[in-house]
Amino acid sequence: MSDLHLGSSGCKANFLLDFLEYNETQTLYLVGDIIDGWQLRRHWHWPRAHNDVVQKILRMSRNGTRVYFIPGNHDEFARQFLGYAFGDIEIHDEIEHLTADKRRFLVMHGDRFDAVIQHGKWLAYLGDRLYTCAIWINNHYNRFRHRRGLHYWSLSQYLKHKVKNAVTYITDFEEALAGEARRRGMHGIICGHIHKPEMRDIDGILYCNDGDWVESLSALTEDHDGKLALLDWSVHANLHARHPTASHQPVSLPALPSALSRKSKSAGLRTSGKTR
Repeated sequence: MSDLHLGSSGCKANFLLDFLEYNETQTLYLVGDIIDGWQLRRHWHWPRAHNDVVQKILRMSRNGTRVYFIPGNHDEFARQFLGYAFGDIEIHDEIEHLTADKRRFLVMHGDRFDAVIQHGKWLAYLGDRLYTCAIWINNHYNRFRHRRGLHYWSLSQYLKHKVKNAVTYITDFEEALAGEARRRGMHGIICGHIHKPEMRDIDGILYCNDGDWVESLSALTEDHDGKLALLDWSVHANLHARHPTASHQPVSLPALPSALSRKSKSAGLRTSGKTR
């Protein structure tokens, strides 16, 4: 998973804590923008739920989960520690993941393939401020939707799908990442950065974007057979809100990987559903 943006008001830390509570994994990849250094430089925002997320991940690493942290552009300060470990969490610029069915995936944040980040950082900072404003509007709108029993909805995701320039930017980004994976002889690539969960074939390369925990509330999972799937946790959390007793039952959603079990654990990106 990526783009948690801890330290920003847009981070959906409670959704994230719920996800971490319901899922176990042998290996967890934190694919960049875990901590939002850009927002923290402007003003300090670190509520208890954000600290709980950090503590939960640290407990996972102490209890046997291998955790890899790949810094992104918002937490680029961590890139000075590449090759080191923070407790049991290893820090890498990128890493290769081998699925259960022996496919090789390159795992990176993806900001190196964003022309705005690389050549117009002032524009990236401006865009970040505008994005923060959109998230503020979206948060207030979703409070209204929640009171009416409606599903979580993302304004910026809607705009990304509708605005032509945004669609072109996303397509160029996806094709650039797929091209890098092809150049290195990989079967696919796993990234974050653009806050748009996606999994599709691009000329024989499987492009996987695990989304974010500001808008889409999504993660990429792998089951015991090596099958990858995008998990939409906003749907899952909405199920809990509407049916409180469902929290005591195994979850069955279209986006969930198959063969979920209470006690089993798996390797790589694999997760297993856990009932309370």
